[in-house]
Amino acid sequence: MPQLSTQLLSQAPTGKVSFPSAELLALPEKVLQFGTGVLLRGLPDYLIDKANRQGIFKGRIVVVKSTDGGDIDAFRRQDGLYTLGIRGIEDGQEVSENVVCSAISRVLSAKSQWAEVLACATNPELTVVISNTTEVGIQLVSDDITQWPPQSFPGKLLAFLLARYRAFSGDKSKGLVIVPTELIPDNGTKLESILLEQAHRNGLDAEFIDWLETANQVCNSLVDRIVPGRPDAGTQATLEAELGYEDELLTMSEVYTLWAIEGDARVKSVLSFEQADAGVIVQPDINLFRELKLRLLNGTHTLSCGLAFLAGLPTVREAMDDADVTSFIHNLMLGDLLPGIPYAVDEKVGQRFGMQVLDRFRNPAIEHRWLSISMNYTAKLQMRNVPSLLHYYRKLRAVPHYMALGFAAYLRFMRAEREEQGVWYGEVNGQEYPIQDEKASYYAGLWQRLEPAELTRTVLHNQALWGHDLLALPGFADCVTRYLEQLLEQGARATVAQALNRKVVVG
Repeated sequence: MPQLSTQLLSQAPTGKVSFPSAELLALPEKVLQFGTGVLLRGLPDYLIDKANRQGIFKGRIVVVKSTDGGDIDAFRRQDGLYTLGIRGIEDGQEVSENVVCSAISRVLSAKSQWAEVLACATNPELTVVISNTTEVGIQLVSDDITQWPPQSFPGKLLAFLLARYRAFSGDKSKGLVIVPTELIPDNGTKLESILLEQAHRNGLDAEFIDWLETANQVCNSLVDRIVPGRPDAGTQATLEAELGYEDELLTMSEVYTLWAIEGDARVKSVLSFEQADAGVIVQPDINLFRELKLRLLNGTHTLSCGLAFLAGLPTVREAMDDADVTSFIHNLMLGDLLPGIPYAVDEKVGQRFGMQVLDRFRNPAIEHRWLSISMNYTAKLQMRNVPSLLHYYRKLRAVPHYMALGFAAYLRFMRAEREEQGVWYGEVNGQEYPIQDEKASYYAGLWQRLEPAELTRTVLHNQALWGHDLLALPGFADCVTRYLEQLLEQGARATVAQALNRKVVVG
């Protein structure tokens, strides 16, 4: 079987793949990208390829990898090409699409090809820098930018910007739009502050620092797309047989796409690939998208994981195949969490986002386990759900019953039966499960000495856990207690069914 390469494109071995045209391979390099990971391939690189196909952005990507080896050799063997297999549900319809992405022109090793990386700074057509160096990549460290190469990602980027400043004699029109996609809040703001601090620490002159601040724009951004990456060996072989070629870089992703970028009219103009996909949004304030993702997607996951797991449904997809649990998730998200978002959200926008989340939860191509979601359960509840709970009370002055049921399931999930080698284990339906939470021992102690009603009141009153006294919310403790007692006496399935006013089907 042939390997994916530019030579293979002319042969077009199958009609099940969308191949790039020869013209796309000749486009100029307009983007410098730090990182080769699957998220970059599945989101920014794919979106730039999509824009190129539509005749919009008309530019390719030079990728910088920190070290030699790894996938850098595969990129070279495949001329920068890779297949993205897109699988999922969109507007209730199953989607299956294979696209050979051609946005990457070449991959350079910072370790052994630093001179070639710096040479890219002299390219007048370069306009954009993208990065995803993991969360630890955007950190301030002591770094000498004259090293070959500098140690840190911000150090490498600063050295590159200095080379560009010198190449164009400080021409402010040659500044770049820099878009980090690392999954940390205010990633652009943090990266810019590190660049400026490193510039001062390295003794760079005031004229360059002024150019750094005024000619370049470092944008906060939020990315959201599940990109599991390379499939297992069996799935890989099946897909390659279907495609008609081998691909060492074969990458899978879901359908849903969100890349929200904080920027003004200039940023919007430079990032013209925004026009190619509705999932790319450039606007001055992207907090709406951060709130929607945190409160509706992440918040729903957190308040559902205990209940769904206790109901004997190990994965999100299996939960979405259960009518009662699906109804709970739907009602929790759109009935309780949406009005509880502590940010002005148009109801139609929120509902549309919520329906997209439900489609994502139904994706048959992704196995997302509730036990994985339950890791750091307490901290996630505090960050994702407590603000929504408080805002719901301020806004509606009523008990959010689905949030209360989710909270009760959390308390039941945290009931440990035994400890082994520092790990506490709970039990449901005769099966043990690990409680992967730093508060596990705290809850083990409470369950050993308190009845459900007192335990609920003790936990809700614990301001060290939640940052607020949740016992002060009228009716919430009583509602959580009732659901907790039901969960203990009748189990999760019966409790959900009764909460939905449905009869329990036995057998």
